Amino acid sequence: MKSPKKYGVIRRLLAIGAVTLAAVSLQPLSAHAAPAPVVGGTRAAQGEFPFMVRLSMGCGGALYTKSIVLTAAHCVNGSGSNTSITATAGVVDLQSSSAVKVKSTKVLQAPGYNGKGKDWALIKLARPIELPTLKIATNTAYNNGDFTVAGWGATREGGGQQRYLLKATVPFVDDATCQRAYGSDLVPGDEICAGFVTQGGVDTCQGDSGGPMFRKDDTGAYLQVGIVSWGQGCAEPGYPGVYSEVSTFAADIARAAAGL
Repeated sequence: MKSPKKYGVIRRLLAIGAVTLAAVSLQPLSAHAAPAPVVGGTRAAQGEFPFMVRLSMGCGGALYTKSIVLTAAHCVNGSGSNTSITATAGVVDLQSSSAVKVKSTKVLQAPGYNGKGKDWALIKLARPIELPTLKIATNTAYNNGDFTVAGWGATREGGGQQRYLLKATVPFVDDATCQRAYGSDLVPGDEICAGFVTQGGVDTCQGDSGGPMFRKDDTGAYLQVGIVSWGQGCAEPGYPGVYSEVSTFAADIARAAAGL
């Protein structure tokens, strides 16, 4: 679990400890939130986002391929063989008997990750999950407009993890505005910001780390543009959520996945 960069600034990762996925509330240490799960969110419908994955260390993720999950670098500890992570997919209700659960075999943390920027990682699964995958952006063409975020994280800072998948819509925030909030903590080339800067109230939060921020492309298909990374608290006015900018790392992710 990452330590805050400064007071109130947290990675949206969850430290599960004694909390289990079977509980009505779970919980990670990275991501912004709002007044409802995924702060300010509403419950997602079964099958609405079939690529969503819950990871047993208390993070989210998305199916990059049927056997590889894309998540955040701060959710994992280095690279190599790893059979300790369980990926849960195919359901919005983590207690559902229909949940698909698959163990990890390997983890690849972004090369050069040091806690600032480069916040992506890949988790290889023991077997494919036969569900739709989520395409990733390969350029900045879709780094604008409104985005969807989804996760099982807290609905308020310090709150518990959720049993049901929640979703919310957050607008793009330009680099200049985001830097006024975070100064040198922000890495504009690596990160993209989103949220309601003036009023707050909608955001990802603890336990949403690693989950996707996505929107529809010109064909109507979902496209991932960000990975939940960090922020000042959850849904605080003046502080948008910070996401790893997927297009910056698309080529690196593709190469890493091919060799995993």
